Amino acid sequence: MPNSVSLHRVLKASPEKVYRAFTEALAIASWLPPYGFLCTVHEMDVKVGGSFRMSFHNFTTSHGHSFGGKYLEVKPNEFLKYTDKFDAPNLPGEMVTSVTLRKVIVGTEIKVTQEGIPDMIPAEMCYLGWQESLDKLMRLVEPVIPDA
Repeated sequence: MPNSVSLHRVLKASPEKVYRAFTEALAIASWLPPYGFLCTVHEMDVKVGGSFRMSFHNFTTSHGHSFGGKYLEVKPNEFLKYTDKFDAPNLPGEMVTSVTLRKVIVGTEIKVTQEGIPDMIPAEMCYLGWQESLDKLMRLVEPVIPDA
């Protein structure tokens, strides 16, 4: 039976800035892979029916895996829903990730739900990976660095 995880955070950044972190290739490559991984974004067309492809590279072992998906729903600065499918045959199935952004008094409330995680990936590992990714996301979007 496929696993699912749900995460919730409040970030000290605007929904617009958090949304950009999910929709700009350079940004997502910097925060989405958990610690110890690098990311290459091969394709990213953020629109309903658009697709993406990326690869994660384990810096310790030099092994990697690639995956891609399609955008199912896109509401700028509010909501993203997309599929994920691993290229590896031992990780079958299609995951669906939903990201909800809501403006709150201190910034943005973010809720992430990922469903259909392959049985080969323990839910706890996936949850840990998302926690690390969201920590990296916070470190990207919370600093306010003015132009010189």
